Amino acid sequence: MGFISYLVYQLFSLITIVMLISVLLSWIPNLNRLNPVVRSINQFAEFFFAPFRRIIPPIGIIDISPIFAFLAIYFVESILLRILDILGL
Repeated sequence: MGFISYLVYQLFSLITIVMLISVLLSWIPNLNRLNPVVRSINQFAEFFFAPFRRIIPPIGIIDISPIFAFLAIYFVESILLRILDILGL
């Protein structure tokens, strides 16, 4: 794995972790959503969740759009890393 591939891998890992934190924070009922850290995490994750929320309606009270966002991030990461590997980067 080259340096650029490593950076791409780390970037996608960071994105995935922030998305996961956002999902976990959504399960805490008494959390102050106006907290600047919580709001920043949610705004960042919403960038990835929003396109899927427009397409996929919630099932009852369960929002499954994060599942599709995680899958999309995984596929994009896999494709990018494969291309970078082929290019030797």
